[in-house]
Amino acid sequence: MIALAWLVYIPLQILWLPISLLGVMWVAYKQIAVSQRMGVSQTAVEIINGRWTMDVFGLRRDEPARKLASAIPNNSIAGLWLTLFPLWLARQIAGEPFLYPTLPSPEKAGLANLVPSRTMEFDALISANSDTADQLVVLGAGLDTRVFGALNQNIVSLFELDQKAMQAYKREHLKKADIETTKVQFVEVDFADPDWITGLMATSYNPKKRTIFLWEGVTLYLSESAVQNTLVALKSQAAPGSVVLADFYSQHFVNMSKGKAVNNVLEATGESLNLGLDFSDDAEAALRAFISSQGLALGRHQFLGAGDKKGPFMVIAELSI
Repeated sequence: MIALAWLVYIPLQILWLPISLLGVMWVAYKQIAVSQRMGVSQTAVEIINGRWTMDVFGLRRDEPARKLASAIPNNSIAGLWLTLFPLWLARQIAGEPFLYPTLPSPEKAGLANLVPSRTMEFDALISANSDTADQLVVLGAGLDTRVFGALNQNIVSLFELDQKAMQAYKREHLKKADIETTKVQFVEVDFADPDWITGLMATSYNPKKRTIFLWEGVTLYLSESAVQNTLVALKSQAAPGSVVLADFYSQHFVNMSKGKAVNNVLEATGESLNLGLDFSDDAEAALRAFISSQGLALGRHQFLGAGDKKGPFMVIAELSI
């Protein structure tokens, strides 16, 4: 069936190319220009579109992501379909992942697989910790929808933390998407503020209960001091046995993403990349040195792209408090 998928995909994609380009442009306009006008993160749209694609292509079921992606005004599901239809049809014929989205082995993961690979690695760490956790706190939640899926049934207390504008925008469109939110407590914070933890402490969050802190796709937008201050705050208000699940990016990835084209897109919605770790030589040693300097213990972790001669571009890690 793979051979048949190729026979269908190649001529279809050639004929479909003008339509695909139209879809790409429409999605980009919505994601960048409309996000800028609304004053919300455009990179959050990139992530939920990745989750939508994983769901549609059968890699990972996520009904809340699919519903929310359709409800937000700075996105175009029609544009996504125009872009991805030839790949979707080929995947249906092949009966398995075909070209994109795919889940290569971690060492072979590349930037094209960033969202699928990163999502699945975080899912695995959350699953490994959820049976013994009473609380889950999502730091810089963006448009993440995990707390509206299976975790809504498995964990007693759920919290989403993000900036005021992002929280208001997300809550409005969760309602429009008819997604149940009554079990989730939304907390407005700014991680650049050293005293951000007071916002969480003003809720029903209990620092004596074992907690999973999910910190996905955030650290690279913060300064090293802001990351350090956040970890210090979590250590001061978390029960022993709690974990921080976080990703950290290589300095090479950050530098590459600071190219003019990418940087202009990020600046359109007030975003910029900052923290990167030097994974070019001994990535394991660099990660351990950084984590130990924060007074935390490194648990399970997975580097992505370690097969590249320039070293891995990121790592997803479990940090024990």
